[in-house]
Amino acid sequence: MPIKRRTLLALTPALITGGGLLSGRAMAQDADPRLSIRAVGNPQAKVHVEEWFSLTCTHCARFAAEVFPEIRTKLVDTGRVYYIFRDFPLDQVALTASMVARALPPERYEPFVLALLSSQDRWAFGKDVNPEEQIQKMAALAGMSADTFQQTVHDDKLRHAIMDEEDRAQAQYKIDGTPTFRFNDKEQVAQELNYEEFAKKVEAAAQ
Repeated sequence: MPIKRRTLLALTPALITGGGLLSGRAMAQDADPRLSIRAVGNPQAKVHVEEWFSLTCTHCARFAAEVFPEIRTKLVDTGRVYYIFRDFPLDQVALTASMVARALPPERYEPFVLALLSSQDRWAFGKDVNPEEQIQKMAALAGMSADTFQQTVHDDKLRHAIMDEEDRAQAQYKIDGTPTFRFNDKEQVAQELNYEEFAKKVEAAAQ
């Protein structure tokens, strides 16, 4: 079962900071490049798969570690699937991490997100750790300056753009938890999948 959405603004923040595929146009407000689609693979692929995920979702982390590498190799890199990442942060920590990921150059988005998911137990849930400090350290390794990091985590426009997109996904597709996958317009699955299950959904969507 997916981890359910929590109301972001109602939470006590863990961080104190200042009918088709869901259109990327909504995210591209004012031509802000940070809000453009983040995806891997060939946009002309027959099957487009969208994953709504949260960087603090343990199911998403397990899927990223155990299943996505095989999907990347066998389905994305071979041109069968265009894989689209959709932000659906479940809490303030995930929202801040999503903001930072989107502020990186697009080519660094996937490796940064996968690095966050693979080390989730340390930066998000580690004992006596400050998640924002940990995110900043990882962002620095990805080439983000301290000034850019601070500007990003205090950028209310970016924060609300991500939350607005999350609201649209919830209204349009009734998404309320992570991970949730959408295979073209044919099927939506709100649960963690193994590779065999995922590949079957791709095959069905291609028909």
